[in-house]
Amino acid sequence: MNLEQLEYIVDVAKTKSLTKTAQHAHVTLSAVSQSISMLESELDVVLFHRSRGIGAVPTAEGQALIEIAGEIMNLVKRLKEEAGNYSERLSGELFIGTIPGPMHLLMELIADFKIDYPDVKIQIIEKGPKDILDELHNNQIDIGFIALNEKQINQTKTLRFERTFTGKMVVGVRSDSPLALRKSIHPRELLKYTLVLYDDEYIRSYITEFVAKFGELDVLFISNNVPAIQKAVLGGLALTVGLDYSFKHQELPDNIVPIELENHYPVYYGWVSSTQNQTNPIIKRFIQRLKHA
Repeated sequence: MNLEQLEYIVDVAKTKSLTKTAQHAHVTLSAVSQSISMLESELDVVLFHRSRGIGAVPTAEGQALIEIAGEIMNLVKRLKEEAGNYSERLSGELFIGTIPGPMHLLMELIADFKIDYPDVKIQIIEKGPKDILDELHNNQIDIGFIALNEKQINQTKTLRFERTFTGKMVVGVRSDSPLALRKSIHPRELLKYTLVLYDDEYIRSYITEFVAKFGELDVLFISNNVPAIQKAVLGGLALTVGLDYSFKHQELPDNIVPIELENHYPVYYGWVSSTQNQTNPIIKRFIQRLKHA
């Protein structure tokens, strides 16, 4: 059995004529007839009733097998089209927006992508989740990497969000603090302490919800300067609150310990893109890499 034989029987089923199929394939009538006969012999099934008056009509068994052959030919066509896409040399630009913190997750992926597609220029900009979503809506960036909770995910209906992993909120304390010996802290206990916060929209959202539920917090300052936040915590001036992956991958000093916050909804980190840009070959290829990362 070969693809040529499958192509012949699919075409004969459409044209009801071996002669027309031979013309379409630019081969002799005997070549088509012998090829189909050999396939019938191999499958031990009669595929067509042949007569001068009505031409070649599929048998009941033949019709079922020809439908499968058609599906195979469609898959072969898709395979060739996809292979053709990969054989093309991609060039252009890819704009990526990411929240601060998880850049380590992108570096290896981007480096490998750049090796395979050296003519693609990649730009990465750190922004807050709201800015990333707004710029995706306005086609200013191609892909965003953000953290969202379940409620926020349900609000991104015009965008495609794919989860990479689940995170949680934690409190950063000095390693010699009594709190460092604990596995978790109830949010209400934060009212006893002064906090320094990273200037991140998700953290701001969490604090807003916290204040509405438990009361006003004592916040020393809010900043996107990580060393300043570290210095405040290490100096015993304050605690800090953030997402666990930020604590794990921002090279924080060993003497800052993350403690889990209790009763907090999970946070989902992942990538988001516009459903309108799925046919862009650069975005499509990069998303395929993301799925297999």
